[in-house]
Amino acid sequence: GEYWDQQEDSLSTELGPSRFAGGSRVLQAGLLSHRSPFWASVAALILALAVALVLQLGYRTGPLTVPFCILGLLGGFFYSTRPIRWVATGVGELWIAFCYGWLPIAVGYYLQVGEIASIVHWMALPVGLTILNVILLNEYPDHPADAAAGKANLAVRLGLKRASLLYTVFSIGSWMALLLSVYQGVPPLALALYVPVLVLSVSLVILVLKERWRDRATLERLCGANLLVNLGTTAVYILALVS
Repeated sequence: GEYWDQQEDSLSTELGPSRFAGGSRVLQAGLLSHRSPFWASVAALILALAVALVLQLGYRTGPLTVPFCILGLLGGFFYSTRPIRWVATGVGELWIAFCYGWLPIAVGYYLQVGEIASIVHWMALPVGLTILNVILLNEYPDHPADAAAGKANLAVRLGLKRASLLYTVFSIGSWMALLLSVYQGVPPLALALYVPVLVLSVSLVILVLKERWRDRATLERLCGANLLVNLGTTAVYILALVS
């Protein structure tokens, strides 16, 4: 993404850098050559395909191993890469939810068992919705730069006030999805473990609706706490299942 996002990342650095947006800024600082990230991403793509082939052909993990890899590469590699560039189409955030929500959970289960149980889909919902909210809120610091560069992500397309409403919808959806996942078979311990995560998530919704993101320092804290909601949701499932 750094290779294809150089224009908006440079603008973001000038307009106001953020720890949660605008890339790593290694290209802007001259720490890497212009094309290094591109070739690194190509190398990573080839290695990912090689690993998938080894798993499917060597370890007999199942016929969907390579197709799952290709699906992940389609969403991940082309998130920023032209000419597809999902991030500028209005569906890039959905690819993030899929590639960081359903896909790793489903594939992790599939590689070990050879099938995908229905409970996997229920567990993936709150994880996917919370990571979708991570990418959505992380677009706020970059909004002026993205708009100027023509990077039409959801925050640019909707505007920050309407994007805040969407953030709220996704948050409520994640709360309901976690409750439903327990009803579908996740150990009830997950509900008790989820309480602090839920409190944090509700607090963030209130602050986002109150437009506290207009203050740059507060926005940085909101983005950090938002990431904790996603990590906390994932941790809830891990702890509930291994306890």
